[in-house]
Amino acid sequence: MSDNKNGFPKFLKILLLLVLIAGIVVGYLGYQAFLGPSVTKNEPYLYVHSGDTYPDVLRQLKEKKIVGNVRFFDYAAKAMDYPASVKPGRYKLTEGLSNRRLIGNLRGGYQEAVKFRFENIRLKENFAALLGKNFEADSAAFLHILQNDKVAESYGFTESNFFSMFIPNTYEIYWNTSPDKIIARFHEEYNKFWNTERKEKAAALNLSPTEVSILASIVKGEALHKDEMPKIAGLYLNRLKRGILLQADPTVIFANNDFSIRRVLNRHLTIDNPYNTYRFKGLPPGPIMLPSIAAIDAVLHYEKHDYIYMCAKDDFSGYHNFAVTQAEHLVNARKFQRALDARNIKK
Repeated sequence: MSDNKNGFPKFLKILLLLVLIAGIVVGYLGYQAFLGPSVTKNEPYLYVHSGDTYPDVLRQLKEKKIVGNVRFFDYAAKAMDYPASVKPGRYKLTEGLSNRRLIGNLRGGYQEAVKFRFENIRLKENFAALLGKNFEADSAAFLHILQNDKVAESYGFTESNFFSMFIPNTYEIYWNTSPDKIIARFHEEYNKFWNTERKEKAAALNLSPTEVSILASIVKGEALHKDEMPKIAGLYLNRLKRGILLQADPTVIFANNDFSIRRVLNRHLTIDNPYNTYRFKGLPPGPIMLPSIAAIDAVLHYEKHDYIYMCAKDDFSGYHNFAVTQAEHLVNARKFQRALDARNIKK
């Protein structure tokens, strides 16, 4: 005899209710695992290193609390076969991103490129450190390339002037790109930068692109203001044409490897170093820093004048007084020296 007047057993009603509840729970969990918001605001990027395995990725997600529920991510990742498709890269994390979208990006290797910008770099060590900070490879790997004679020669440079190949600008490069490919990318940009027009202007100065860059590094070292660069470039070109020592203070500072020098003294000028333009005629063997595009173009579009002397203005504005004769220059130099003394700047 049925315990239900409508002929539908009570236990079936309970069973159907349990199935319904289970379905709702499974649906909810499935939604949370795949489609629900998962990524937190704790980290802007997920860095998957070359050689990382799925457990490495999972450990990073947990330690940095990148996703709200690691178990949900793990379930979705396995369902989407991500453990067998781990790809290195720098992946953008957006708060609220679902596991499905995140895993899709990780599986497909859809990483965000690094917008790498550099300027005002003085030494190869500084450049290597900056590269190591922005890309997967460490600074030692980059420095090894920058100081390698054979690598420099493969690009048509020497170890001394190799630094002139790197044009300060903004580059989009993937984070896990190998150092040798990153250097190759810089070479591509160098070739694009030195187009026919710039090469022709360099040739008109009887300078190679590398020599222009070396001179531009000196101009960059002298100029605090971009609008004065063409005039400074013109002065050094005048000296080169006349066979006069460049006598550029920034090269002396570089030769002494003491960038704290604020006042170049006679003792600094005695160093026997090819970068000391007070002792060695012509351009130094390489750039004293990475020249900016503005400095390179200032050399190529130099200001024509007769100046062969310059001295910083005594108002410390960063501009210079220019002179044609040594007598005029000595007057300017004494003004500046008195200003240094007044400020007790001795070295």
